[in-house]
Amino acid sequence: MRLASIGRIALGVGLLLIVGGVAGLAAYAWRPPIGPVDPPAAASFDPALVRKGADLAAIGNCGTCHTAPGGQPFAGGLPLPTPFGTIHSTNITPDPDTGIGRWSEAAFRRAMREGVDREGRHLYPAFPYDHFTLVTDEDNRALYAFLMTRRPVPARAPPNDLPFPLNLRVLLAGWKLLFLEEGPYQPDPAHDEVWNRGAYLTEGLAHCGACHTPRNLLGAERTDRRFAGGDSEGWHAVPIGSGSPAPVPWTEDSLFQYLRAGWHGLHGTAQGPMTPVADNLSMVPEADVRAIAVYVAAVTGPPDAETRKRGEALAAAATPAGPGTRPQSAGSQTIAVAPAEQDPGAAIYAATCASCHESGRASPFGGLDLRLSSAITADSPANLIRIIRHGVPARNGAPAPIMPGFAAALSDRQLATLVDYLRGRFGNRPGWTGVEAAIRAAKDSEVAASAAPNQ
Repeated sequence: MRLASIGRIALGVGLLLIVGGVAGLAAYAWRPPIGPVDPPAAASFDPALVRKGADLAAIGNCGTCHTAPGGQPFAGGLPLPTPFGTIHSTNITPDPDTGIGRWSEAAFRRAMREGVDREGRHLYPAFPYDHFTLVTDEDNRALYAFLMTRRPVPARAPPNDLPFPLNLRVLLAGWKLLFLEEGPYQPDPAHDEVWNRGAYLTEGLAHCGACHTPRNLLGAERTDRRFAGGDSEGWHAVPIGSGSPAPVPWTEDSLFQYLRAGWHGLHGTAQGPMTPVADNLSMVPEADVRAIAVYVAAVTGPPDAETRKRGEALAAAATPAGPGTRPQSAGSQTIAVAPAEQDPGAAIYAATCASCHESGRASPFGGLDLRLSSAITADSPANLIRIIRHGVPARNGAPAPIMPGFAAALSDRQLATLVDYLRGRFGNRPGWTGVEAAIRAAKDSEVAASAAPNQ
């Protein structure tokens, strides 16, 4: 009887602690709503402020994430796959009922800085407020002006597809307590203005680490492995620090060319989620792109002597490919194709790849010298598989490399054989394991993306 009483007391204390913990979290998580406003007239905003906001929105990739395929700009509905479920981007047009038309500037700033919407609900960090928190009040004002002058579009995003208890937004307060360090950005006096501008944009609006940094089990970026590579939409975002797989080391100038033009002669072309990033950066002030390149180059640091020497030798021997390379005569390619009868991969390569990649023509009229391909030297075959399957589409008519896709021409077995051949012949690294599984994963993600609802 006595033991039973002790057990009941312990159970009661335990329940009280649980209830108290839940109540404490709820109290900590509560945020007051910010009262609605009448949608401000577009003419009330300074045109210069709106233009500045347009540049900032491009750097932040706002239109890319908040526009569904076939949908209206900034009207939301884009499915964002995460390891925890699918989250749909919201409508950020000034529609008063389904968008942010009734948001004040203070409500907008709170969403950016704290990840809390006008009604007081915590936002999922698929909206990267852990980066946007660094944005200054002045730049938030410009972004607000830009968004409030877009065309209002009535559109509700589909509901998020998250399992219990991840669909309880109160838990996000705990996530923020662990991982959100609120801004705004504070300049580092040890560095100059350009470096600080680059740090502000890279770490803040551009949120480069959101893709290029691995995440922990709770979905937060691992600060101990900053820029060490991550995954986004089925693509592998390669390391942009010392672990970069680029055969020729990146420099400030090559980073600038790549970010600005979407490709570089010694590094290839932007693909996957990086494509809209480069498209957006092609439209913003060059000084901002240069600042990002300066900061990323500083974070990457100079290569060691052996890596630099190897890169210089490869750059000198490789076929010229475009911006950032020295003009050379065409036809300098000397890579020989292995006899097809001795290697099935060589036969597939000769039939599908060699005519462009062995042509000796500079890009965009010839294929990248594959000894320069980061997709082939990366730790994962994911990017190479996707590029072979879907090719490199033309970029809005701009002079850039193009490549047909071979998804309909190659079976999974043939694709795996080709991937293994390319890695062994041009990668100068050990072969990948699990190529067949990576092909299945790529196809599964394509099916899921095509089945996702659009606005």
